[in-house]
Amino acid sequence: MLHLTSLDEALPVFSALGSKLRVELVKILLEDGPMNMNELAARLQITNGALTSHIKKLEACGIVTIDGDAGAHGNEKVCSVRLDGLLVEWKTARMQEQNVCSAEVRVGHYTDYEISPTCGLASSSSLIGEVDDPRYFAHDDRYQADLLWLTKGYVEYILPNFVPAAGRIEQIAVTAELGSESPGHNNDWPSDIHFSLNHVPLGVWTSPGDFGDVRGALTPDWWYPNWNQYGLLKSVVINREGTFIDGLRISDTNTAELALTGRSVLRFRFEVPEDAAHVGGLTIYGRSFGNYAQDIGVRITYSLPGETE
Repeated sequence: MLHLTSLDEALPVFSALGSKLRVELVKILLEDGPMNMNELAARLQITNGALTSHIKKLEACGIVTIDGDAGAHGNEKVCSVRLDGLLVEWKTARMQEQNVCSAEVRVGHYTDYEISPTCGLASSSSLIGEVDDPRYFAHDDRYQADLLWLTKGYVEYILPNFVPAAGRIEQIAVTAELGSESPGHNNDWPSDIHFSLNHVPLGVWTSPGDFGDVRGALTPDWWYPNWNQYGLLKSVVINREGTFIDGLRISDTNTAELALTGRSVLRFRFEVPEDAAHVGGLTIYGRSFGNYAQDIGVRITYSLPGETE
């Protein structure tokens, strides 16, 4: 999911999709999966040179990606859709600047956990401890982790809350690149990932798989090619109307009933319960892995006494 926070930020994406042919190109890749340049040009009935121009526009704003594939006729360029969706917030710069606290939390900065193998941690340069040994989730080096995976259980983070003490929290947005966890990788490996805040259930998102068909754009060269490579960027938003993921309501839990203020401790949990319908694990990608150069993003919107709602 590509999350754009203003119309100005979304302009390159709108421009790239402002062509019927490029929209058709994206639809073909979504329906039929990755395709080499020759096949794609033939499907669209255009020359390879014309296709290259269109692909460059879509690649520049992150909609598609091109990877090399060693085929029968040498290296081929294979095109695939990089995003699973697009979310644009209709906010002006003035609206974005008022009463907002933003921060990022490193993947390894969890404050509580309970996990079962397969599991592990990795920094940008190496594995942390031994894989499939939960003891290493208590290792000092975990604070450097940019990748975390588990089969079932949870990791919990305290979200930075720098809202003025008298402020009332109206909305919390948490964004993270997530996927399932299977041995090796498996693009068809569903997992029910539950979210909660201060032990209050927020809702569930079913991850479709543990993705490893292509290397993540940011995944370091030393990482094992037969392991998971990237996830999907998901945005969980709790506001006074309910809880939403990528703009779709997943529950009625809201900030009004949670009564959160600048003095509240915010404990956010990612969990795959043992009794979930799909126990397919959880992988959290930080800025050195996957397709998105971010850690766990946190954005808190608040109001102060005397402000109108």
